[in-house]
Parts: sequence; structure tokens; C-alpha cells
Amino acid sequence: MISNTCKTAIKAVIYLASKEETGEKIGVKDISQYINASEHTVSKILQNLVRQNIINSTRGPSGGFYITKEQQLQPIITIVDTIDGKDLFEKCGLGLSKCSSEHPCPIHDDYKKGREIIQDLFDTKTISALCGPVENGLAYLIG
Repeated sequence: MISNTCKTAIKAVIYLASKEETGEKIGVKDISQYINASEHTVSKILQNLVRQNIINSTRGPSGGFYITKEQQLQPIITIVDTIDGKDLFEKCGLGLSKCSSEHPCPIHDDYKKGREIIQDLFDTKTISALCGPVENGLAYLIG
């Protein structure tokens, strides 16, 4: 449902959140290696997230990316909206442009239920809520 770019963005932000306690700023190379993604892709994604104030960055020798406690309170949907757009959860599961309740595709009703569950997850889970299990070794960002 969400794009690979969006998945990469979520993993990168959760990784940054897991490093917030140390106060260190993390470089693109370290982030991309940890989440097993291309440096170029991660760099573009992170710049976009900085522009939307989802994360922060500083330039220079001790620069890098970081996320504040306040930013960690944002729901995951802010990342999804930034990367995949606000209409993601309104699109047809088969990609039809005219799919609706009045003119449904073959999977319309089932897909709508699944889409609503995923949207609710992204609306209610915060960055910090997803970071906790990673920090405690109960969940992973690679594999």
C-alpha cells in the first residue's frame, strides 16, 4: 500500500528516534547502512522530511540528522502524507481512477477495510511508539 520510498522514510525516522537519547547527529551514510538503503535515496528522503519539520539537520563537520522528543510525538501518518501524499488512503486497490462505492472494482469492499485498518495504525502510532520496541530489541528495522 505504501511505497518503498515511504517505507524507507519510516525506517530512517525510527532509526533517528532510537538515537535521540545520545544526542548525536547521524549522517546519511550511517542511516543508509543501518536500514540497508541507497545513500542517494535516503539523502533525498531526509531532505524532504527536514523541509516538512518532521526531523532536523545541521551542516558541518559535526552535522547530521536528528529528531527531537517533540517531533517524535508526531503520528506516522505525517511521514506517509509527506512521501506518498494525503490521498493514499482514497485510492483504488486495483488502481482504477473511477472506483467508488457506486462504481466498485472487484476488491473494493475488502480493500477498503484493510486500507482503513492501515490508516488507523498510521494515524494513532507515533514515531516514539514505534521506536520503543526497536530500542528494546523487540523489533527490527532490517531483515
